[in-house]
Amino acid sequence: MNRFIVSRVRSLLWVPASLTVLAFSPTRTPAQTMYNPVRLPVGGEISDTLSSKDIPTGQGGFARDYLIDLSANDQMTIDVTSDSFDTIVSLIAPDGLTIAENDDGPDGSTNSLLFTRITSPGTYIIRVRAFGETGVGPFNLKVTRLRPI
Repeated sequence: MNRFIVSRVRSLLWVPASLTVLAFSPTRTPAQTMYNPVRLPVGGEISDTLSSKDIPTGQGGFARDYLIDLSANDQMTIDVTSDSFDTIVSLIAPDGLTIAENDDGPDGSTNSLLFTRITSPGTYIIRVRAFGETGVGPFNLKVTRLRPI
């Protein structure tokens, strides 16, 4: 009976020992990249590149986000141009709702042009993404605040 108990105790000791070895194993798992949108520069214009390292859209493509502080009654245009992919631009409110989106601009090209008026102040997200699955490459984003004449 003592041999049986000693045998069971030895087998139970292997579990903590195995877990200890696994915990201190030199194999490392890379951490996921944190979501970190880019704050738009003061001039409201940036040249950037959409790549496979950006935010997966769940539709096979990728997106890149930019933060911008807007005031109530701001009227603005958001213009995204690219020779590499068909652009889509979205404006996302501080509460996470998409309040405006544009695929193709009025000139018939695959560039995006969005006109909007802001009703509530806050930090908004401008999301640039490609239409379809394969769009990556350089693009230009320009935000212009319109002023009444």
